[in-house]
Amino acid sequence: MKQAKNIFLIICGNTLYAAAVTLFIVPGGLITGGTTGMALFCNHLFQIPVATFVGAFNVLMFLMGALVLGRKFAMTTVFSTVYYPAALAVLERAVGETRLTEDPVLSTVFAGLFIGAGIGLVIRGGASTGGMDIPPLLLNKKRNIPVAVSMYAFDILILLVQMVGADRERILYGMLLVLIYTAVLDKVLVMGTNRLQVKIISREYEKINHAVQTVLDRGTTLFEVEGGYLREE
Repeated sequence: MKQAKNIFLIICGNTLYAAAVTLFIVPGGLITGGTTGMALFCNHLFQIPVATFVGAFNVLMFLMGALVLGRKFAMTTVFSTVYYPAALAVLERAVGETRLTEDPVLSTVFAGLFIGAGIGLVIRGGASTGGMDIPPLLLNKKRNIPVAVSMYAFDILILLVQMVGADRERILYGMLLVLIYTAVLDKVLVMGTNRLQVKIISREYEKINHAVQTVLDRGTTLFEVEGGYLREE
């Protein structure tokens, strides 16, 4: 039952992501991060279909991830690696030249809502969307670089590459799109769940702080405390 639910979430999430690209991002001429951003850049320069680029890149990243991260990673990611580009191809043919809106603000908002919700559902289903999700995992494994740090760095780099030849408004819309889907993704991930805060009191706080940030890839806050009875730090 749980496995069926996870597969349902992965299908819904990837379908929403594909719908955002075909209904809003491509028709609206928007720029974004991740594999989709790279695909849009190659489509603009070399007229490579978005679905074709995404499919080829996802397979390449999947093979690298499976080789380095192991069988468990492969089992949880293979479905998204295959399904997302397939959904893109189907929707591209079904939608054709249809445009739901000519307003770039509406395209940006709805694309951000769809992408954030889509990625969030996939992650809640116990998988990743593949593609550019994988390099940060590889860097974390090999170089101990926090996943969030490298993921944001890749997104910024991909946005910068797409800015070549883009007008200032498209750049601003692209930034707004990333902000919206990041905020929505965070809301979807914590929806219906409790947040956990752990307080650790130790004289080895520097080592613990470093370990939590680099190994667990979680945020930390440091503050001074003292015991109420002995008044010791």
